[in-house]
Amino acid sequence: MSSSTVEKNYALSRDRYAEAGVDTEDVLAALGRVSLSLHCWQGDDVEGFEKSRTGHAGSGLAVTGGFPGKARNVQELRQDLHQAFSLIPGCHRLNLHAMYGEFEKGPVERDAIEPYHFRGWVEWAKQEKLKLDFNATCFAHPKAASGFTLSSRDRDIRKFWIEHVKRCRKIGATVGRELKSACIHNIWIPDGSKDLPFDRWTHRALLKEALNEIFETEYSPSQLKDSLESKLFGIGSEAYVVGSHEFYMGYAMTHGKILCLDMGHFHPTESVADKISAVLQFSDELLLHVSRGIRWDSDHVVILNDETRALAEEIVRGASLDWVHLALDYFDASINRIGAWVIGARAVLKALLIALLAPARALRAAEEAGDGFSRLAAMEDARDLPYGAVWEQFCLRSEVPAAGRWIDDIKEYEKKILLKRQ
Repeated sequence: MSSSTVEKNYALSRDRYAEAGVDTEDVLAALGRVSLSLHCWQGDDVEGFEKSRTGHAGSGLAVTGGFPGKARNVQELRQDLHQAFSLIPGCHRLNLHAMYGEFEKGPVERDAIEPYHFRGWVEWAKQEKLKLDFNATCFAHPKAASGFTLSSRDRDIRKFWIEHVKRCRKIGATVGRELKSACIHNIWIPDGSKDLPFDRWTHRALLKEALNEIFETEYSPSQLKDSLESKLFGIGSEAYVVGSHEFYMGYAMTHGKILCLDMGHFHPTESVADKISAVLQFSDELLLHVSRGIRWDSDHVVILNDETRALAEEIVRGASLDWVHLALDYFDASINRIGAWVIGARAVLKALLIALLAPARALRAAEEAGDGFSRLAAMEDARDLPYGAVWEQFCLRSEVPAAGRWIDDIKEYEKKILLKRQ
């Protein structure tokens, strides 16, 4: 579609939204301030670049599929990320895991990693005009084979992982200082039991003790922000997860940390969207990992479905865009990995756009007047408003392809780059 056609369609849509009391220019400005944090691990199937890493089924991760051309080293991953970011409108972030450092001089144990192992990522982020977030990697390692890390009964195992997370926080603070944007350091651990435990208390007490030790070192919030991510169950921890939602919510609220809600880490009948306004009554910030669960698997590519739209609606309706951090978290090796990044990011941005374009004034007035009929009717009519033309305008202003052409760009990259990797 030509730029002149996009402009023409946008002008018509702008007028239509104006009739509904919505200023599309204000909406585009608000959407332009949103920064998604893309997950690096989609690009290489959560393998990382540790030369001697040993995976374990008990890590709670399973990537399916074998699409050709996955990134095999840091350079290829950065190349693929550059391609992905070029097709996502707006200015965004990259979310790194500790196992993605540059260890050219040989394997480095996780309790010995240093900021200089990620110096190359910082320089690359500066060139790409990106900011970085960071994650401790407490899985896929021999010292995670028992199914317990920070909550292990083995003092030496626990000490190893505590030191690892301490070093990851130091790296995150360094990244945040270098890039002049607070780095969110997120902790997720696979700790739990495949079958029914006798004692649920002890591991949670040990995890609390470990977190207290980890957070003894304080960093400026302008450099580092800490978040804690729960899970309902994982592979190898179906019966008991130490870091449950209730555990981390309690810890975050009493220790000034950010709670991370992953859309795929709750029961299928639970609404993560409904939790947002509840958590933000008691916390200044919230981290959301946007994923898509299907049956037991929580890590499918995000699409513009009801759950994603509901999430965006709750963020926007609660005026929480400035307090909610949005990150993608899924991995799919059955399709083009770059395409998976772009589909998910564009879906989240579209969901936010639709939410921002809702005739909020009319809907709020109807609700406050107790007019349930008018509220529901207006919600239904809002579904017919032409958000697609506004989305195309956002892409045009971001110098990013809109519908159709971005798919061709990925297929061309696949042909020229990915299929040639052996």
